Amino acid sequence: MAPTNRTPPNEPSYDLLHLRGRHPLEALFNPRSVAVVGASERQGSVGRTLLWNLISNPFGGTVYPVNPNRKSVLGIRAWPSLQSLPEPVDLVVIVTPADTVPGVMRECAEVGVKGVIIISAGFKEVGPEGMKLEQEVLQIAREAGIRIIGPNCLGVMRPTTGLNATFAGEMARPGNVAFISQSGALLTAILDWSLREAVGFSAFVSMGSMLDVGWGDVIDYLGNDPRTRSILIYMESIGDARAFLSAAREVALHKPIIVIKAGRTAQAAAAAASHTGTLVGSDEVLSAAFRRAGVLRVDSIADLFYMAEVLARQPRPIGRRLTILTNAGGPGVLATDALVMGGGELAKLSDKTVAELNSFLPPAWSHGNPVDILGDADPERYAKALEVAGADKNSDGLLVILTPQDMTEPTQTADRLKPYAKLGKPVIASWMGGSEVAAGERILNDAGIPTFGYPDTAARIFNYMWRYSYNLAGLYETPVLAEEPPGREEAERLIREARAAGRTLLTEYESKRLLEAYGIPTVETRLAATADEAVREAESLGYPVVLKLHSHRIAHKTDVGGVKLNLGTAEQVREAFEAIRRKLEELGRADGFDGVTVQPMVKLEGYELIVGSSLDAQFGPVLLFGAGGTLVEVFKDRALALPPLNTTLAGRMMEQTRIHEALKGVRGRPPVDLGALRKLMVRFSQMVVEQRFIREVDINPLLASAERLVALDARVVLHGPEVKEEELPRLAILPYPAKYVERWKMRNGEEVVIRPIRPEDEPRMAEFHKTLSEQTVFLRYAGMMKLDQRVAHERLARICFNDYGREMALVVDGGGILAVGRLTRLPGTEDAEFAMLISDAVQRQGLGSELLRRLVNVGRDWGLKRIVADILPGNGAMQRVCRKLGFQIIQPQGLDENVVSAVKVL
Repeated sequence: MAPTNRTPPNEPSYDLLHLRGRHPLEALFNPRSVAVVGASERQGSVGRTLLWNLISNPFGGTVYPVNPNRKSVLGIRAWPSLQSLPEPVDLVVIVTPADTVPGVMRECAEVGVKGVIIISAGFKEVGPEGMKLEQEVLQIAREAGIRIIGPNCLGVMRPTTGLNATFAGEMARPGNVAFISQSGALLTAILDWSLREAVGFSAFVSMGSMLDVGWGDVIDYLGNDPRTRSILIYMESIGDARAFLSAAREVALHKPIIVIKAGRTAQAAAAAASHTGTLVGSDEVLSAAFRRAGVLRVDSIADLFYMAEVLARQPRPIGRRLTILTNAGGPGVLATDALVMGGGELAKLSDKTVAELNSFLPPAWSHGNPVDILGDADPERYAKALEVAGADKNSDGLLVILTPQDMTEPTQTADRLKPYAKLGKPVIASWMGGSEVAAGERILNDAGIPTFGYPDTAARIFNYMWRYSYNLAGLYETPVLAEEPPGREEAERLIREARAAGRTLLTEYESKRLLEAYGIPTVETRLAATADEAVREAESLGYPVVLKLHSHRIAHKTDVGGVKLNLGTAEQVREAFEAIRRKLEELGRADGFDGVTVQPMVKLEGYELIVGSSLDAQFGPVLLFGAGGTLVEVFKDRALALPPLNTTLAGRMMEQTRIHEALKGVRGRPPVDLGALRKLMVRFSQMVVEQRFIREVDINPLLASAERLVALDARVVLHGPEVKEEELPRLAILPYPAKYVERWKMRNGEEVVIRPIRPEDEPRMAEFHKTLSEQTVFLRYAGMMKLDQRVAHERLARICFNDYGREMALVVDGGGILAVGRLTRLPGTEDAEFAMLISDAVQRQGLGSELLRRLVNVGRDWGLKRIVADILPGNGAMQRVCRKLGFQIIQPQGLDENVVSAVKVL
């Protein structure tokens, strides 16, 4: 094996390796030195408070006041400028007026500062001049690689390390909850509350205007922070939706992200041109986005902290079924109401559980759920009832309610319940009352059983818990592969021709052809320009038929009398044709009559659904599914989701609606083929993703019955011909990158397909891992990793469910998966690292070189600067592949001597 190089510090590869262990936001959250530009002695000034907070809460670093007009500030030597400081600083906090900030930023760039917090206000919130200042500041930061929090923010606090770079009045207590807020005023209020309630934080972050660092950046950083166990967010605007969803989905798998979003009103719905557009409100879309990313949304600040506490102390429920144990009927009823109204369910007690409860409870107990063990219940009765109810497999969680009656012993009961804090399912409590139950509450909280003052609050929190579990489960479930669309080129041609003609509205006939190109069944539809043609087509199809207005201009046919149903004779067809034409003349819209379409009259034996897509200002295309028909806006039974979908996500979207229950079969009706409906939704979402010039589309109704799924009517609105491809709204979630799918021949002549991984690949990945020898596993993971660990469902679900903008796994598909190569961005940088694993049976077939070559091309498409990997010194084959593709193999100084690093500068 060729010797490794020791790289000098002026090499780009050394720069990367030197910084690999330090996240780009470390300068903001864990600085080794801080300069305060605008530090002041003036009482009540932000500059004084901020400097005092930094020096009175030691964080292990040096603080430099910068003020050209003073020799010292608060007894500390002041420096006239950043250039005059005796050492480079990690973090600069700017509290000078807005118009001075660009100059300070230029100085930061000159001295190599990597993190800046801009406290100053007076930017975009004051108008165009402020916006211009912001852009100037951002340009300087981008060119110098500086990360900025703010402007117009409170600052950053890290109680666990002692950093207090804020102008808040006090330092928060240390804890394991990170709180991020766009409102500085709310932060100070929460801080004051937390000191009284002894609540601690791992980080306290005021985001301000989010000029540079956004939600995604901070979530990424805190996701890797060992001091943070959960992340709480107060959000006013989402900023970069794609970055937020990407980071949140990654982190939510191992740390709860809980959000309260202010400003919940839907906007601009009335301006939308389709049924779907009128139903999509921005707040509903945000909720759908949170579900997609595994984020929990709550409605109050109190619930934000309740959930952080509960999820830290109790396991998540696997379902929505709650058992309520109480010594009073009324509180049990209140809890039941809150549970059911929030979507939860009362657990049905098993016969075994009822029998066991009968053996020791008084005859007058409720014999059902809520389990009312009566007002004279002593600690032992509570404990035995909780043990029995907790063992019931029909229950996903338990709520224990105590009211302080004469014979009740709140403190002793709480002490007796301590052993049941870890039942394997969540246990929460409501000790109702005041001073009489306070000691019992403390005992339960100390034991890890969260308590709530009121039972309906506890039930609401349980509903949040199971919803959170439900959202996360969607990230892990393995979907079924849907078929590829048969007519992608035909769809592109239809849209291209319409836009070339200057049209933004496809006719119903064209819309149905577009759907058929994506494998979505439609009712047979024929065009007729005259009454005679309409009769001919009707007789060819067979009576009865439907006549509908054919128009390039009119969107909703029903609104202008443009639909005539159940026509059984030629005379009726002629009359219907003329009636549609006359109605448009009466409305002064004769130019909207381009003939009619003739369709067979389909018996409406089934359910009328709506499937659609429209644009959201923040998230781009948004999908809709729900109950359809002419009263769609009245019933408003719908669910929203972000494309692209797979079968799992499609099923979960459908489950959000009330009509989903009916589709499973009710009142003697056979069930709809839900598997086929899920696949139809996947193909529809694929159409929305691939045909980017579609602005709005709806299928209403989509008739769903046990026998078939068929689109009876469809309408498609396009972006105007003036809209260029690069101006189209961005998808919030990157779709499957089909451009990386290619055929390739191995050295033995066998043809394989190299393609990005899909969630549906999980079973095949499990089979792939069975083909690996111990030596191959050791070289890949730098140690032994057992097969059952490698094929664990949660691990493989995470590996197969790629965010294609954050990581790209390419698999070699030769009937089964033969090899995998993965490129993963290093958070907050323009660098990425690769890893590779090749089945023993196909090693030395050129797969390693080919996969790495393609990953390098992906890196170039991403705009990366460098690609790196850690390799065991004994893995000579991988080192040879890297050298062949222009990587340097080096032994970086000061890093792990048991690995070498491969680095390629792009």
